[in-house]
Amino acid sequence: MLLKTFGWSFAITALGLVAAVFYGGWEAFGVVAILSVLEISLSFDNAVVNAGILKKMNAFWQKIFLTVGVLIAVFGMRLVFPVVIVAITAKIGPIEAVDLSFNQPERYQELVTDAHPAIAAFGGMFLLMIFLDFIFEDRDIQWLRWIERPLAKLGKVDMLSVCIALIVLLVAAMTVATQAHQHGGGHADKAETVLLAGVAGLITYLIVGGLSGYFENKLEEEEEREHEAEEEAKKTGKKLSAVALSGKAAFFMFLYLEVLDASFSFDGVIGAFAITNEIVLMALGLGIGAMYVRSLTVYLVRQGTLDDYVYLEHGAHYAIGALSVILLITIQYQINEIITGLVGVVLIGWSFWSSVRRNKALEAGGDDSDSRAEVPSGV
Repeated sequence: MLLKTFGWSFAITALGLVAAVFYGGWEAFGVVAILSVLEISLSFDNAVVNAGILKKMNAFWQKIFLTVGVLIAVFGMRLVFPVVIVAITAKIGPIEAVDLSFNQPERYQELVTDAHPAIAAFGGMFLLMIFLDFIFEDRDIQWLRWIERPLAKLGKVDMLSVCIALIVLLVAAMTVATQAHQHGGGHADKAETVLLAGVAGLITYLIVGGLSGYFENKLEEEEEREHEAEEEAKKTGKKLSAVALSGKAAFFMFLYLEVLDASFSFDGVIGAFAITNEIVLMALGLGIGAMYVRSLTVYLVRQGTLDDYVYLEHGAHYAIGALSVILLITIQYQINEIITGLVGVVLIGWSFWSSVRRNKALEAGGDDSDSRAEVPSGV
């Protein structure tokens, strides 16, 4: 069962890691491995959401999501999107960006380095909004209660996450402006670039969130109509046209899932820029990770067991928050990519370990004194 579900992912992993070694040696191998773990960890909760919705879809739409959806998610967002980001920020064509990365790596690296402040500001703001909206939400299950409980109360203030994100952006832009002034103003326009890119990242997040909310509402409306039609059919004894109803509802489910995939692709791709600027390594790492996300979705549909690890979603969002801070710091200072990648891995591992401890405590019918801050009240 496990081999059947994850077989393609294992094969792609082996090919990707071998390709990384041939491309850039063992250092490239390490970067690709970290990117793969990063993508899986950031998209784990997305796989859980996908599975919950995919269960309601018929076999045809499940197949469409797991085939056409893979093409969009892996080749569209994970392979093409990083090239588009570099092309836009460096003001060159996408084909030229790929050509430079292969044939003129030094020139490509120079362009990406010049464009890095814009990429970091855009990505930092996008990821920061994801983290803030998560941490300010009042939820039944809390991982680090001493942080999450008071922040959930603060989250009742309207638009608080947007205000905090804009304050962080202003501080980052002012820091860049101050540094530029102290060094003779050679990069005086860098602060303006950071500010504009950061605002663009915030707007992108709000648009993606709005689209996700729109399709989610449409999905709920279709499910409610289908339920009402089923109830009416039971009362009247008429045969329900299940194919038409499920097809229409499944279509909105498919659109909703693709929007969700796109939004989670954003954080994976943007987070990858905190680790490496090389398109090839990024494509290999994110492509491997995306395959595992799809395999996890299938596994969850068939088994439904991984959602028992309730703190993994928290760990993924804390990793997103850490990456957002790292990206904003890298506007001015360099941070080793291995350290950047390990921060996310450590947070995910910690949340997984906490989930296992919680499950053992619940099975024992008691509570571990060391994990009382992690087990939600009322459980």
